[in-house]
Amino acid sequence: MSASTTSRRTVRRHGQPPTPDSHSFPTRPYDLVKEFVIALLAVALLTTGLAVAFSSPDEQAITLSGWAAAAPNDVVATATGELAGTTTSAGYGPPYNTAADGQVLGPLSLQKWAGPRLSLDSAQDLVLGPLGGVAGDPTLTSALAAWRGAPAEQQTAWATAYGDGLKTAPDGDPTQVTPGDYGPVPMIATSFLGLARGGGLEGSLTSSGTFYGGDQTRSLLLLSDGAYLEDQARALSLGGDQWGMMNETGNYPGQPWMWLYTFWYQVPPFSTSDNADAQVWALMMLLSLALLLVPFIPGLRSLPRLVPVHRLVWRDYYRDHPRT
Repeated sequence: MSASTTSRRTVRRHGQPPTPDSHSFPTRPYDLVKEFVIALLAVALLTTGLAVAFSSPDEQAITLSGWAAAAPNDVVATATGELAGTTTSAGYGPPYNTAADGQVLGPLSLQKWAGPRLSLDSAQDLVLGPLGGVAGDPTLTSALAAWRGAPAEQQTAWATAYGDGLKTAPDGDPTQVTPGDYGPVPMIATSFLGLARGGGLEGSLTSSGTFYGGDQTRSLLLLSDGAYLEDQARALSLGGDQWGMMNETGNYPGQPWMWLYTFWYQVPPFSTSDNADAQVWALMMLLSLALLLVPFIPGLRSLPRLVPVHRLVWRDYYRDHPRT
């Protein structure tokens, strides 16, 4: 008697049918490559069709020249703010400068500990530096020389006075600013607008310090210091208080897996805190740590036993395998 017969009889003795041999089943030719190609083409066509029908709009990138064309008064006001040191980037602190301590988490000064890494001087790097590369404009050259030859207190006084004049002018129009002691600031700001309109500002900021010119840090900082970028973001429902981190343009859904992170920015005390970034980051680290430690936390690890939702999901299994 063979071993297979003995095994088969042993299985039958326990009341279960024998396991059939795989070679006893009928077979037919199967082309795996053909199925893969058909599936690939079907998915590609379906994806393309759905993308054409339902994808979110492709908004064009905001450029500095486009900013100058759409909101010239904002460009002039932003350049003046950079010279006065009143813009966000000028007073942000690390990693750009030492004007502030940056984000703190209780007694921990996180950004201050890291210190400045880009060493950004907003007036010099965002305004005066690009204008210094303009040739063939003696009026601008004279204005830049007058600015650099003045004491720092005088420079701040000129730029602050002109910034205040722009705020009181109708629509912030530089041509309607009341006369005052503004020094060379109006000429510098107007020339800055002309450089932006001609596209020269784009290259002078993005190519600064890099061979390929792919660093957008300075151009983005300059844009964010003005009002135009925020206005465009809010018009597309991308403001921070509009759940902008998880939205795409308009009402299209964005990254829903980020809802837990962005949720905290919408509720107090995070929504009113100047240190919300650090606080939300710390909270998410605690929540992530709690998730990792679920098997070791008394009470929390017992929830599946106390609330047996899994038995409802896998009810067929638990019906066929009742507890002993």
